[in-house]
Amino acid sequence: MLHDRFLMTESKKPLTILLASPRGFCAGVERAIQIVECAIERYGRPVYVRHEIVHNRFVVENLEAKGAIFVDELDEVPDDRPVVFSAHGVPKAVPAEAARRNLLHVDATCPLVSKVHREAERHHDQRRTVILVGHAGHPEVIGTVGQLPAGAVLLVEDVAQAQTIEVSDPLSLAYVTQTTLSVDDTVEIVTTLRRRFPAIQGPKLQDICYATTNRQAAVKAIAGTCDALVVIGAPNSSNSMRLVEVATNYGCARSRLVQRAADMDWQWLEGARRLGITAGASAPDLLVDELIAACRERYDVSVEEVRTTDESVVFKLPRQLVA
Repeated sequence: MLHDRFLMTESKKPLTILLASPRGFCAGVERAIQIVECAIERYGRPVYVRHEIVHNRFVVENLEAKGAIFVDELDEVPDDRPVVFSAHGVPKAVPAEAARRNLLHVDATCPLVSKVHREAERHHDQRRTVILVGHAGHPEVIGTVGQLPAGAVLLVEDVAQAQTIEVSDPLSLAYVTQTTLSVDDTVEIVTTLRRRFPAIQGPKLQDICYATTNRQAAVKAIAGTCDALVVIGAPNSSNSMRLVEVATNYGCARSRLVQRAADMDWQWLEGARRLGITAGASAPDLLVDELIAACRERYDVSVEEVRTTDESVVFKLPRQLVA
């Protein structure tokens, strides 16, 4: 039996895993999850959550097991139970409706998304038309657009739209961006807007969040030396999908999104000797460990972590949960 095990180990093909770092949870996601957990502890089960707290099925199911109920709209929330708003942010009409109903509500909007909301409001107060660079239909975009009156925000999704968008007053114009975009694509879009509208106002620091920027930089550092690259994340996670695009654009054509190890297509990996692994900002490190363990079952694995920066950002919980 020991001899057979030895032969099985010897027959495994070698696989070097390049582990991108930083990867996985960002401070905004950790805060949002803690908010739901603290709300359940403070107010008892169930606590309602409007939309997925973050875009990850594993996280959502774990919170459901602890007592969270996820709903699409406030009309699904009973009058006597608390509701948490997701990390992506919500239109102003949502907390206004919660207040009208006297619902106990907790806002888990990422502080970096809230910063974009404040920027958009400031520009609107100064009578500027606001251009939002982002993806139509994404919850964060819906939330940002919903901070201002209808028609006050113009959405630009790509360079082609930046080249053709018309504004009423080019001298009274500003832009903000979704926090989870491709850094490279956003630079190109903003450059186009600035060329067409030299007077356009923008943020002093880019709106794309530190975690999105850092995770993309880490993928850029390994993509060119990988035979294949896996991004662990959800298909509705913007930051995760951008990591796949970045990996492809920076030298690893065989790149794909995988939600967890059980979804891995091992035939797709056939012939690869160097596998890059990263995780979107809403994917827990446990899922990375799970995939590495699954690789070890099939390959003789060695792991090399490639770290491009250290992160130390922490966001405080809302006062109503810590008072």
